[in-house]
Amino acid sequence: MKIKAVIVDDELIARDVLRNYLTKYCPQVEILGEAENIKEAVPLIAEKQPQLVFLDVEMPFGNAFDVLEATKEFSYETIFITAFSQYSLQALNKSASYYILKPIDIQELILAVNKVAESLESKEELNRNKILLENLKLKPEKQQLILPTLQGFDVVKTEDIVRLQADGNFTQVYLTDGSKKMVCRFLKHFDDLLENPFVRVHRSHIINTSFVKSYHKSGTATLSDHTEIEVSGSFKDNFLKVFS
Repeated sequence: MKIKAVIVDDELIARDVLRNYLTKYCPQVEILGEAENIKEAVPLIAEKQPQLVFLDVEMPFGNAFDVLEATKEFSYETIFITAFSQYSLQALNKSASYYILKPIDIQELILAVNKVAESLESKEELNRNKILLENLKLKPEKQQLILPTLQGFDVVKTEDIVRLQADGNFTQVYLTDGSKKMVCRFLKHFDDLLENPFVRVHRSHIINTSFVKSYHKSGTATLSDHTEIEVSGSFKDNFLKVFS
């Protein structure tokens, strides 16, 4: 199956490198056109209606998110091309978006394209672009989080997460309705991703401090679901700082 795609990047050399890599290593991708800025990108996407857009995050006179907003009536997968930015990566990871860090690594490119191909072939009904745009408009505690599971994915609001617990190569995510999700990510993934009111309190636990009901000086926090979580010494100061 050919994947119809366009490239949006303000740097000619970057477009040349990406085009050459795709031609050589991802022959399933058919490039329909290229744009070097937002003014060119929006009409190009409207005209070509690609299945996939390779989109540079930072560009003059706007960024990738402006492109998404201007083309949100169209449905397409996006592979973001980005220099390291903690803010960008947090936003992209929360929406389970595909991205590649600059300079482009060939294996990462192949992996991202293969993931897009799988999504298109399975006709996965997950609009990552829409969730990403919604998250950018909301405070962290109100944002949505896409959780990849063994069965597919779940979309949850971060405010509905009570706690997260490491479980080998997976993470158990406990929700306010009493349910839990086994997620195909290490706990560290969420430690890097989640912001206040989430706090790491143990090598195996992250808790939403909004649900802390009490703390005992012996080193135990009791949550609203009556779970007692150990607050280990190395994380104690960060935990107590939230309530100071």
